[in-house]
Amino acid sequence: MDNPVRTGRKLVCKGSRISFYKDTMKIPNGNTAEWDFIKHNGAAAVIPVKEDGKIVMVRQYRNSLDRETLEIPAGGLNSPDEPTLDAATRELTEETGYTSAHTLKKLISIATAIAFCDEVIDIYVADSLSRGEQNLDEDEYINVEEYTLDELTDMIYMGEIIDSKTVAGILAYKDSLRQTSA
Repeated sequence: MDNPVRTGRKLVCKGSRISFYKDTMKIPNGNTAEWDFIKHNGAAAVIPVKEDGKIVMVRQYRNSLDRETLEIPAGGLNSPDEPTLDAATRELTEETGYTSAHTLKKLISIATAIAFCDEVIDIYVADSLSRGEQNLDEDEYINVEEYTLDELTDMIYMGEIIDSKTVAGILAYKDSLRQTSA
């Protein structure tokens, strides 16, 4: 199968975390098309698991949906070459106030919107948590909440949790526990 070939890329807008481009593509059937492309530095997320098995979640307002969402802690990389483990560790502390006595364990990587964006999020699991103070960015307002894995799974299937990194992370974590106990 022949793939389309990019014949041009034009920067339309550069933001603080993303750059928006218009790509000119030569399609194998001979046609030319314009495709939108968003360049993203990448991100990291973490599933913080307390000793009692409860998972620490963050509730925050998301402008794109114009509502609050319940999510696993996450954030963008400060630069494209920042290790995702460093970003996950930072976001865990900033958003929840928790730190982990162990090195975070990588669980899964996801591409969030492959039709138009190259963002990849590495999702980690943190355990042996110690509670500290949140250190939120100036533009963040986050409530920290705790749920059991079963509660979160139910919320996913009831459509209460729709954030892709959270859905993928929680379900992958649940599956990893099943595989470990088998």
